[in-house]
Amino acid sequence: MIKSSPKASMEASVNELTTAMGQLLRRLRSETGSDELNLSQLGVLGRLDQQGPMTTADLARSESMKPQSMGTILAGLEQEGLVQRKPHPSDGRQILFAMTDKAVGIRRKRGNAKREWLLAALATLNPAEQRTLMDAIPLIKRLSES
Repeated sequence: MIKSSPKASMEASVNELTTAMGQLLRRLRSETGSDELNLSQLGVLGRLDQQGPMTTADLARSESMKPQSMGTILAGLEQEGLVQRKPHPSDGRQILFAMTDKAVGIRRKRGNAKREWLLAALATLNPAEQRTLMDAIPLIKRLSES
């Protein structure tokens, strides 16, 4: 019998975890329906939802992209009626972008669909499996913040 090294075992586990997390994220996305928004657009709306109105430059920095690319994303979102321009409160040369009510509604609908699917999926697990998964949440959070 061939015994694998601890490093090989950890690498195999990392591969399995990466695959499983990717599958879960894809499944969650598929449960939200098709609203024609790409991941970059969803990321910008999420950022605006969490942090409030922001300039193009601030959004680009926070999403690790070039301001020109962010400008393109914002133009598309503005055309769809999902973001609107607002004057900067202290610098008249700058423009802030904020979510519209339409965008808030889309984010709420997507969030509800994800939660409903996940609640139903968790209900199919036995109590011990549910506990194991809930116990892993702080570890997953810690990994994402490292």
